[in-house]
Amino acid sequence: MIQATKTINRRGENLAQLLYQEGIREQKVLQAIANTPRQLFLPEALQHKAYQNTALPIGQGQTISQPYIVAKMTEILLSGASPAHKVLEIGTGSGYQCAILAQLFPEVYSVERIKSLQFQAKRRMQKLDLHNIKMKHGDGWEGWSSKGPYDAIIVTAAASSLPQALLSQIAPGGQLVIPVGTEQQTLKVYRREEAGISEQLIEQVRFVPLVPGDLL
Repeated sequence: MIQATKTINRRGENLAQLLYQEGIREQKVLQAIANTPRQLFLPEALQHKAYQNTALPIGQGQTISQPYIVAKMTEILLSGASPAHKVLEIGTGSGYQCAILAQLFPEVYSVERIKSLQFQAKRRMQKLDLHNIKMKHGDGWEGWSSKGPYDAIIVTAAASSLPQALLSQIAPGGQLVIPVGTEQQTLKVYRREEAGISEQLIEQVRFVPLVPGDLL
């Protein structure tokens, strides 16, 4: 696991303080943000922007999400009715969101459709000594049913409509956090409750699209 060392990541601490000012209150999330070297997840030419609260390109038409939205979605996962043990992430990308999750949940599963991004993310997890993550190259729309059900599912790309396969992989009491829409995107939370599936709208967001299929 990433350890807080004597050499404090001052830029990470400053970013966590900024996110607190933006409304993130869960201390576990803020600590994970502060501990994680975001520059590691960026191309060298963009590493000087690593601690800005903005999304940045990582190649293959993909982005590393804005730290605020990473923190917001993670905070929602921690606010579930019962503690989440097993989490599924759809869209590994750079691996930044995955690294945050791995510091907060015992088991993390992550699916990425672009093989080169998955390979790079896996190397970063090894460098950070995060070993509670399992990764799969595949179609995010389909999830990872053989490892489910999951206490929480987080989707880091915008689906044009709600993926039913993901909904079916939520455990009782679990939740799915996902941006839905094309031109207009809304971050939504779906929860599996005794009475059925509930829906909660969080806020307007902007993500790259959740594309079906996988790439070699």
